[in-house]
Amino acid sequence: MNILLVRVSSLGDVLHNLPMVADILRHHPDAKIDWVVEEGYTSLVRLNPRVRRVIPFALRRWRRGLLDPAIRAEVRGFFRTLREEQYDYVFDTQGLIKTGIIMGAARVKPGGRKVGLANGTEGSGYEPVSRVFHDQSVKVERRAHAVARGREVAAQALGYAIDTPPDFGLPAPSELATRPAWMPREDYAVFFHGTARAAKKWDTANWIALGRALAPMAVLLPWGSPAEQAEAGTIAASLPNARVLPKLSMMEAVELARDAALAVGVDTGLTHIAAAFVRPTVEIYCDSPRWKTEGNWSPRIINLGDTAQPPSVDEVVAAARGLLAAA
Repeated sequence: MNILLVRVSSLGDVLHNLPMVADILRHHPDAKIDWVVEEGYTSLVRLNPRVRRVIPFALRRWRRGLLDPAIRAEVRGFFRTLREEQYDYVFDTQGLIKTGIIMGAARVKPGGRKVGLANGTEGSGYEPVSRVFHDQSVKVERRAHAVARGREVAAQALGYAIDTPPDFGLPAPSELATRPAWMPREDYAVFFHGTARAAKKWDTANWIALGRALAPMAVLLPWGSPAEQAEAGTIAASLPNARVLPKLSMMEAVELARDAALAVGVDTGLTHIAAAFVRPTVEIYCDSPRWKTEGNWSPRIINLGDTAQPPSVDEVVAAARGLLAAA
């Protein structure tokens, strides 16, 4: 059986769809699974060796150059690649017009089905018109967790029950000897303090207090924008045990999360990656609903706060110390 998954973005949402692969193969061991994803996230999907083929989609870049003949040729090449295979099932778990168009362009075998979401979850960007591309639309709970949503779509279409914790199919942490030069050899904590939406941030003073409470443990501070780099510098200036990292690629950031002895972060993709690797993780929710993305599959993940209810420093320190003591 050939299956195509269409989940193109964002980082956290692509991550949260990875357990679909293990679910499908648990019930259909001979299935061959391909995945269409934004080009920036292809390396994340390729970490799962059970995905046969990753098909890069580059709409974010293509939009800026649609009059460029080279870009137009690239778009045509994408659709040729998409249509090389005939699928028994195509799953769209994003529910947008752009993902519906991809689903519509994909080829299915006689009797094959295109399956997507019948509705969006609370607060999602779901676009109802995407249903015109479906042969089957699966209804999910309005407050379905981001991991459960995709798993449920596949389970209903393929006729099995979800009865195991999510398996993200990610590799184990690397050996100390193989760590890159920028990563310390000793145990470290990583603070994923940056996020695109300011309301989701935890106060800089809180990060400083947490770093002091964890001393002398090394604290690494990644960043993804000049503003986040400046914030990391402010935190590090007040902590003798903290270091601002160089600009990391996405895969280097994934390695950073994978190898951490402790990850503490706001509601952002890299925090969720640490949780998917089942690293000791404290997820901090300040202005987003915890039910959507909380790491609820392991006692090594502690979720604190909720919409408009950021956790206190004492709560985060106690959680972090508890995880380190249990490690």
